[in-house]
Amino acid sequence: MTDDRDTEWREKLSAEQYHVTREKGTERAFTGAYWDQKTAGMYKCVCCGATLFSSKDKYDSGSGWPSFTRPSNGAAVGTEEDRSHFMVRDEIVCTECGAHLGHVFGDGPKDKGGQRFCVNSASLDFEEETPGGQD
Repeated sequence: MTDDRDTEWREKLSAEQYHVTREKGTERAFTGAYWDQKTAGMYKCVCCGATLFSSKDKYDSGSGWPSFTRPSNGAAVGTEEDRSHFMVRDEIVCTECGAHLGHVFGDGPKDKGGQRFCVNSASLDFEEETPGGQD
């Protein structure tokens, strides 16, 4: 049996978005919409619209997923312990709605804090920076 919120998520999200964000799934590397995007703008939660990451903090990690050195607002992204797949990792979630975003690892650029926020494209919407505006 599903609750009302689950029904709303299923109606709003594609099957892949639902699987990634609500069932803690993962899209295949190099297949998501944003893994190699270089457009200026803000990445938002596909579920609730919360602003999560800025293109200014995005970099090519070679992993096949969008990677960021930090969230745009530290309070927007939380961490939870993930013990799935016979390992312990730090899962990253949207603090507004609890959506699974991906994982954070300590192998990011050392000159930018050393963290790599590895995010599923399916958990994101993108808002392009407007010419002359700010993202």
